[in-house]
Amino acid sequence: MFRMRHSHILPPAFCIFLLTYFLLVQARHHHSHTKHKHSHSHKSSKTSQPPSRNASVVFNVQTFGAIGDGIADDTESFKMAWDTACQSESEVNVILVPKGFSFIIQSTIFTGPCQGGLVFKVDGTLMPPDGPESWPKNNSRHQWLVFYRITGMSLEGGGLIDGRGQKWWDLPCKPHKGTGETTSTRPCDSPIAVRFFMSSNLTVQGLRIKNSPQFHFRFDGCKNVHIESIYITAPKLSPNTDGIHIENTNDVKIYNSVISNGDDCVSIGSGCYDVDIKNITCGPGHGISIGSLGYHDSRACVSNITVRDSYIKVSDNGVRIKTWQGGSGSVSGVTFSNIQMISVRNPIIIDQFYCLTKDCTNKSSAVSVTNILYTKIKGTYDTRSPPMRFACSDSVPCTNLTLSDIELLPSQGFIVLDPFCWNAYGDLQTLTIPPVSCLLQGTPQSLLDYDITRC
Repeated sequence: MFRMRHSHILPPAFCIFLLTYFLLVQARHHHSHTKHKHSHSHKSSKTSQPPSRNASVVFNVQTFGAIGDGIADDTESFKMAWDTACQSESEVNVILVPKGFSFIIQSTIFTGPCQGGLVFKVDGTLMPPDGPESWPKNNSRHQWLVFYRITGMSLEGGGLIDGRGQKWWDLPCKPHKGTGETTSTRPCDSPIAVRFFMSSNLTVQGLRIKNSPQFHFRFDGCKNVHIESIYITAPKLSPNTDGIHIENTNDVKIYNSVISNGDDCVSIGSGCYDVDIKNITCGPGHGISIGSLGYHDSRACVSNITVRDSYIKVSDNGVRIKTWQGGSGSVSGVTFSNIQMISVRNPIIIDQFYCLTKDCTNKSSAVSVTNILYTKIKGTYDTRSPPMRFACSDSVPCTNLTLSDIELLPSQGFIVLDPFCWNAYGDLQTLTIPPVSCLLQGTPQSLLDYDITRC
């Protein structure tokens, strides 16, 4: 009886044992497989995606000891902030000039190349020492803030760069009250506010800058420059306070900005090409200029320049090309398009007899001016000068000047002055107001043997 009961109980118990053993084996197998898969996945991620450097790091100049009270000299703090940011391997390094503070900096050169991209963010106010008497004797009087050999930098922010230029303008060596005359013959050095030298991939945007002792911005030997939404201001009679000057610089875009000063809003020097200027409000000032070129019998080359969709108001000049007698080279491929003039003294001017004294002599060589297009230029002019003036070299005339859709009327009165031409060759694509009958046709004999393509 006992054996019969035992033989009936044994098979179910044995089955339960086998089932338990099977589940344990499967669990161990699943755990081993999962562990192996996770280990393999982690190893693959580690080798295919190396750790990336930080995207952005902020270096506040006050962290480096800058006071920002408008009295203390914060130069060394700015230098330390620059050096630290320049050596950082982050993708973007922001040097922050905080809002609500005024920082005094002496003449300084911020030097590259740097490890990563740089943003110099001015939300506060930057100022130099106040005038020549406060300027340290061993510091350069030619420049204030210099950025040298930088690749990939943005100068931006909602703050102010205040050049404190009044005491420099009052020097006896400066031309006074717009007369062009000085009361001193000694050297008259004055600092450029912001200078970029031998740098590339630059952006300047959103800033206000005022009252530079001399040029507000200058770019020398640079490429790929983008200037956007800046505001430049200085008094109408402040001497040599050009807004933006470029020299030996190419691939330049200057957009959506307001410039009011005592000299050219934008001046384009030798060695510049591929320049696009758009939506600029200019004036008072001396207009937008190419030149002066060929000074001291030098060679100058400028090409592919466009100025468009802009306003020039209450200015000595509108769009101007100016060269000295005796130079060589050429200005070519220039377009002035869709520009509104408001009470401008010389709306359209080419001056190949540019001279700052009364004793300049006429010379047998000149910078060639050719392939210049003026289209959709309208507005009013100050009747002290003719609305269009083409004063070209006796030996190297201007050629291929093209005028289209020009309409310039006197800002006061009803007397319409005739345009002035001297040795200027070109064509009218449409009738102009006032009529231009003084342009010569064809190719001048004096240029047949003159190589205007040598640039």
